[in-house]
Amino acid sequence: MKETPTSIDYQVMWNRLIAVVEEQATTLIRTAFSTSVREAGDLSAGLFDRQGRMIAQAVTGTPGHVNAMAESVTHFVREIGPQDMFEGDVLITNDPWLGTGHLHDFTVVSPVFRNGTHIGFFACTAHVVDIGGRGFGPDANEVFEEGLLIPIMKFAERGVVSKDLVRLIRANVRTPDQTVGDIYSLAACNGTGDRRLQAMLDEFGFDDIDGLADFIIDTSRAATRAAIARVPDGSYENTMQVDGYDTPVTMQIRLVVSGETLHADFAGTSGMSKFGVNCPEVYTRAYACYGLKCAIAPDVPNNSGSLEPFRITAPEGSILAARRPAPVSVRHVMGHLVPDVVLGALHQALPETVPAEGASALWNIQISARARDPQSGLPDREVLMFNSGGTGARPRLDGLSATAFPSGVSTMSVEATEQVGPIVVWRKDLRTGSGGAGAQRGGLGQTIEIEPRQGYDFHFNAMFDRVHNPARGRDGGLPGAKGRVELTDGTPLRAKGRQLVQQGQRLRLCLPGGGGYGSPDARDPKAVAADLEAEFITADQAKADYGYEG
Repeated sequence: MKETPTSIDYQVMWNRLIAVVEEQATTLIRTAFSTSVREAGDLSAGLFDRQGRMIAQAVTGTPGHVNAMAESVTHFVREIGPQDMFEGDVLITNDPWLGTGHLHDFTVVSPVFRNGTHIGFFACTAHVVDIGGRGFGPDANEVFEEGLLIPIMKFAERGVVSKDLVRLIRANVRTPDQTVGDIYSLAACNGTGDRRLQAMLDEFGFDDIDGLADFIIDTSRAATRAAIARVPDGSYENTMQVDGYDTPVTMQIRLVVSGETLHADFAGTSGMSKFGVNCPEVYTRAYACYGLKCAIAPDVPNNSGSLEPFRITAPEGSILAARRPAPVSVRHVMGHLVPDVVLGALHQALPETVPAEGASALWNIQISARARDPQSGLPDREVLMFNSGGTGARPRLDGLSATAFPSGVSTMSVEATEQVGPIVVWRKDLRTGSGGAGAQRGGLGQTIEIEPRQGYDFHFNAMFDRVHNPARGRDGGLPGAKGRVELTDGTPLRAKGRQLVQQGQRLRLCLPGGGGYGSPDARDPKAVAADLEAEFITADQAKADYGYEG
């Protein structure tokens, strides 16, 4: 053991830790079976101390996974206990209330030992394409219908995988090789992190990470509190209405800032839905913290210390703090809209800082392709696509088109999607005119057209929002375009729930755009002309919204 480390030593080690967890995440991407992981990056990875506090996270990953995982590891510590953790153990759960919000996310935690002593954990999360039940969609009325729930338990003990657990999972899912393969990828991801951490500790001559963890967490906590202290004290409120499943949902927040403390309370938000758009509070906290931290302390590393100063509460039994056994399969729809609510309130305290509202919630689509003739021998296929609308315009910049905010996931390529399932994506382009007008224009949505291949029909699970309630502009900016779901012959379809597309029919998704920022009258005519030339807006919009006639 070397002499007492200095803050410079810890800073050097912190920089190495980022490389360690990035390699951890890269291993998961390279070995994953599901396109949602290897193509879209719907995952998280990180290092935790022996108490379960998150020390470092990979940049690759989503805030909903990362920030929820920051809480979930403490549940593993409590449930299993250090006395029952051994070298070679791999722990697992997909419990929505103890993990990251729904059954499709597996959280895998691996204790780290050094010289026979437990020193911390590596943890990771990924979305699997199928976990049984009704499939990935909002139609269930209880979590029991949504698939197989694995409580916190051991996937492997002392390096030996539980064959019974593997058999149980394989017997309950539509994609056994893919689902089990992804779990092995999660375990391999943590193994890579462990090996790289051990090499780092060998190099620096350390036997544990306790001092490093305290340095990172304490420093980040202090920096975040100092950033909060720069926000004017006061109480700030915002209300936003979104589509919900069968009835509109009101999302309401009150931010109270006092010195170095910030409390965000969602009192007044609608109660739970009988459908799977409910959100466990852990996921609400994850995205509320993300929105606040982006605006208030963006340069502070994300760990347990920087998350701790944000106190987030929602009334138990509300749609943002759903009780067991509520259905929660598509909790991302409400969860991804949480930052828009939070930032709308924060705008009152920090004007010209946060963007306008965006499409926000991913337009995920789960496709179950089945042969029209059961005797044909054509295999069943499950296909998952992640698609994004436009982001809200920023105070000095236009919004981003077809970009996932706040989730940060990538859109799967058409080629990768068509390779895993019997569908043809005929169209995938920016949706002209969908960005809200303003001094800064909202980002554009996109138009996507999908058709079953010869010999197949498909059911798809719709989980879309902003169809009835568009993204609002800010400070005089106009709203973005609403979303639309239909067949290409004009037949309207529902924005949520399971629906059929038959061979010869083509599904069209028109994704919503982001809201504009500032009065359209203040937009530079050269920017309007450029938008026209790029076909981001039509000539009619240029005249109606900006008074521009070329």
